Amino acid sequence: MEAKDIAGALRARWWLPLLGLLLGGAAAALLVAQSTPLYTSTTQFFVSTAGSTSASEALQGGQFSEQRVASYAELLRGPDLAAAVIDRLGLDETAEELSSRLTVTALPETVLVSVSVEDPSAEQAQRIAAAVGEEFGDLVASLERADSDGDASVVVSTTQEPVVPDEPSSPQSLRLLAIGLGGGLLLGAVGAVVRARLDRSVSTTEQAVAAAGAPVLGVVVRDRGLRSTHVAGGQAAEDFRRLRTNLQFLDVDTAPRVLMVSSALPGEGKTTTAVNLALSLAESGQRVVLVEADLRRPKAVEYLNLVPSVGLTQVLTGRAELGDVTQVVGEVGLEVIGAGPLPPNPGELLGSARMARLVTELRERYDYVLFDAPPLLPVADAAGLAPLMDGVLVSVRHRWTSRGHLREAADTLTRVNARPLGVVVGMVSGRSPLAAAQGRTARYGYALAR
Repeated sequence: MEAKDIAGALRARWWLPLLGLLLGGAAAALLVAQSTPLYTSTTQFFVSTAGSTSASEALQGGQFSEQRVASYAELLRGPDLAAAVIDRLGLDETAEELSSRLTVTALPETVLVSVSVEDPSAEQAQRIAAAVGEEFGDLVASLERADSDGDASVVVSTTQEPVVPDEPSSPQSLRLLAIGLGGGLLLGAVGAVVRARLDRSVSTTEQAVAAAGAPVLGVVVRDRGLRSTHVAGGQAAEDFRRLRTNLQFLDVDTAPRVLMVSSALPGEGKTTTAVNLALSLAESGQRVVLVEADLRRPKAVEYLNLVPSVGLTQVLTGRAELGDVTQVVGEVGLEVIGAGPLPPNPGELLGSARMARLVTELRERYDYVLFDAPPLLPVADAAGLAPLMDGVLVSVRHRWTSRGHLREAADTLTRVNARPLGVVVGMVSGRSPLAAAQGRTARYGYALAR
């Protein structure tokens, strides 16, 4: 992925890094809250040989002490010293448990050895460190003494006395919080990029154009009112007006007047698009009729609060005339022909000669005729109706419709010699680059991408 693709993925899925940041911070805070504070007290020893009177003896003694330091480090970690400290202080733990809380460091090429003791009590940590120093000196003296009456050849001196620590050494709250926040943010960002790589939905104009082989004629932002009432207001209504303008400028010489609105699959906003585009065209003073041609799951009449019992099927079967089933919506003058009683053979009705004659009749009566058709992929109903149209608008749900499904829908239209006019992308977040692109191109009154 290029840098712009990564930036786009992070911008589109900004909530994933934010979620990672919050979860990482919460996990770190929980770890800090559940951790027992431990205090560390440190003591340091200097190992030297006894009785050095000349420079050469001192040099040899220093080399001897360096060799001894590694062995003494093991003694400090061993169970014998731990057992002696336990006896001295009367501790209620085993030698192995005490040894596990000792950190012994033999500084390279020196005769210094440091011992750090961790304990939930600051005072106890200091007491244990002090006891280690006393017991270690005694242990070395007993091991390095040539005989019971002689002096030890090695002397251990304490160069750093253990003190009672003021603050706990662990957990390191700020460090853990920084790691948690940074790690969560990074994982969230990686998740956003990975999801973008795996995402096969339509999220950009380029993807929509490539899949449909037609321009993006309109982008409709997500609107809560639109989802509940299906009649646009506010910014969404303005988006449909922009779609209306784009349609009117699509082909000035032979502007498409009989349009079918469909989608690849159900739930992608085709009926909402058809209803609001029809209302927008009627508001501009055009004579418009909306035909509910989805004879399996009609919704347009329901969205407009009209009578569902009469409509298209009665006209196609010769049981009613157009004037008998046409209903008018409010003050805009939009005329609507509902689906009517649902038939057992919707595909045959929509592809019949009666339907072709009806399309011709409607073309003569109205400036614009809009057909709300069934989805293209699940059934063949829309494929039979599409060749009778001047063009087809394909409704796409942003970040929902699969690019593969959109491509299949476009191929279906091509196979029946129908003309795909363009794509209408709905349910677009206001933060999406698509919405921003529409704002930048609005003044041209034309498609977002060709």
